[in-house]
Amino acid sequence: MNTCLACGSCQLACKNVHELKTGEFYRRVDIIDGFPYSGSCNHCSEAACVRACPTGAMYKAEDGTTRHDDGKCIGCGSCMWNCPYGAVSFSKTKGVTQKCDSCFERRENGLNPACVDACPTCSLSFTCLEETMADVPFLPASSKTKPSLNILPSRKMKEVNRHE
Repeated sequence: MNTCLACGSCQLACKNVHELKTGEFYRRVDIIDGFPYSGSCNHCSEAACVRACPTGAMYKAEDGTTRHDDGKCIGCGSCMWNCPYGAVSFSKTKGVTQKCDSCFERRENGLNPACVDACPTCSLSFTCLEETMADVPFLPASSKTKPSLNILPSRKMKEVNRHE
């Protein structure tokens, strides 16, 4: 969060790589409570979307990511309503929900996720995490779903929290 400019390069790269239509997303960039934030699926260890999915379309893959199987999805939206991060969107063209898979195909070919390569300030990375830290004031408590995410809060955010 110290280097993110909220420029949207990561969001646009994701949209282009996955050929997403207007209103569809895997990653969103925003300014929340005065802080830049680029968010997508957090591939939670205890994913609420997986628990809520009645067909098994949302599942945990062997690599630890939370994935979606379009063929099993009935488009009911349970995963969208249950994800506390708002990381699932609905494809009006396909009639199913969709979400970030951390660019599985790119990673299989030895490449970074598109968002990582597009970030001009190198604020994003994709790696195996030894520990996670996702407790920032504008996100749900990490204890709910145990997200696979490490957010380095900005110096400004640390200063605000110290004075509260």
